[in-house]
Amino acid sequence: MKRILNKMFSNLTVGAITVAALLPVVTLNAEAANPQNMLAMYQDQSGTQGSATRGEKFFFAKRAHSNGETVSCTTCHTENPKATGKTRANKLIEPIAPVANKERFTDPAKVEKWFKRNCKDVLERACSEQEKADFIAYMLSVK
Repeated sequence: MKRILNKMFSNLTVGAITVAALLPVVTLNAEAANPQNMLAMYQDQSGTQGSATRGEKFFFAKRAHSNGETVSCTTCHTENPKATGKTRANKLIEPIAPVANKERFTDPAKVEKWFKRNCKDVLERACSEQEKADFIAYMLSVK
């Protein structure tokens, strides 16, 4: 009987430790369930406040791409963040401003996926945490 209880207790402890190890991940995802929390997360990571002014400049900045094209965020997202955009493959892109699209900047995995993809496409490099914070700060300022 003692052996059975020890085994049950051992399994319970391992299970509790496993659940405890997952709590920070669950908390992070739950906290980042809105654009303000995503902004706060990037501000914490960068150690600076997000700036809507810098974010706006970033959004509209025209960049010379290595393929010879001039590109910016507005190439696909239009100059109006509340408008529907189009990819280079002519697929529709829902508005990027949270005021026009309540789903924007609510899923940390999607936010990272799209920053990674779009920064590589436009900047030909990864965006910094400050650039991400600035970008979201600007999108939150769009009314």
